[in-house]
Amino acid sequence: MTAVRAGLPEGRYGRSADARADRKLKIIGSVLGVALLGVIAWCGISYISGQELSGRVITWDAVSDHAVKVHLEVVKDADAKGVCTLRSQAEDGSEVGRKDVTVDQRAGQVDTEVTLRTTKRATNAVLVGCTAAGKG
Repeated sequence: MTAVRAGLPEGRYGRSADARADRKLKIIGSVLGVALLGVIAWCGISYISGQELSGRVITWDAVSDHAVKVHLEVVKDADAKGVCTLRSQAEDGSEVGRKDVTVDQRAGQVDTEVTLRTTKRATNAVLVGCTAAGKG
């Protein structure tokens, strides 16, 4: 009996068109992947470096039915000024208090305690965000 070959002998006639196309697709995919990672890194770095103020709520305590004491920490450039907005909510999710806190101290890190007045008993205190007001 004789064995029947299904295709051409390997390596005898060079690469097939499919192998060349596969290699081109791999190269194009790699280039596009590296470009995408570069764009993501650039966006992340520009976002982080563009923020002059960043803050966080360290602790909060509902001291009464109409007040919340908030310990706020803000990290910024020493000469930067800005405003941080705090918000408090009741158990049903409704907003019961909001306050803008001016941060104009000449320090890189500002720790401050703020009393946030509320319309009824608060169940949380969160930092909505901080925005820069310019340097000077």
